[in-house]
Amino acid sequence: MSQLICQRILLKLSGEALASERGGSIDPDIVQRLAHEVKDLCDAGIQVGLVIGGGNILRGGEKASEGLNRVTGDQMGMLATVINALAMQDALEYLGQPVRVMTALKINQVCEDYIRRRAVRHLEKGRVAIFAAGTGNPFFTTDTAASLRAIEIDAELMIKATKVKGVYSADPNKVADAVFYPRLTYDEAIDQRLNVMDTTALVLCRDNNLPMRVMNVFEPGAIMRLMRGEDIGSLIERN
Repeated sequence: MSQLICQRILLKLSGEALASERGGSIDPDIVQRLAHEVKDLCDAGIQVGLVIGGGNILRGGEKASEGLNRVTGDQMGMLATVINALAMQDALEYLGQPVRVMTALKINQVCEDYIRRRAVRHLEKGRVAIFAAGTGNPFFTTDTAASLRAIEIDAELMIKATKVKGVYSADPNKVADAVFYPRLTYDEAIDQRLNVMDTTALVLCRDNNLPMRVMNVFEPGAIMRLMRGEDIGSLIERN
């Protein structure tokens, strides 16, 4: 463990990260590849909490704009995150990695209720803890849920997994001269509206002094290299 920069992390994946380019909501090959990345972290002795969004299946906010009640839409979105969590659980178990899905909603036939002390115990036992159903409340994103769970489990670092190198002044896939930020503060991210995470999530991290790395999850082995001290992606801190 002396070679690793931290012992406990919270990894936030977007639901879109699991989607197939061929149009499917969940690509088994992508899920397996991400599961291998997580297992490598666990094999190195790192305790991993995981939050996965549900945007590959359904976004509550979008459904609300189409006329669905916002509370109902967000509840449907919470269930979408449970589906993704179960897919990742299955992939990790296939690799022999112990894992537990814990949900903010009561779905006892398929996963455990989220209880902070039990979650910490799972991590201490070497199990991956996947936190599903957001915070269990409408109007809060899975970004906010990830920040909250990271703080609750005393994670030393939150990793926001994206499809680009890190934080940019604009979408680098659309703006050729977008500026890359290797370092910035939470206040800068909020004031410049850089769309790293929603403001509530950023404020939670800032006020609880939780550092965040934003990086490309599709670069093989990048998370492990980060854990071994390599400077990868963008670092966001309070000061």
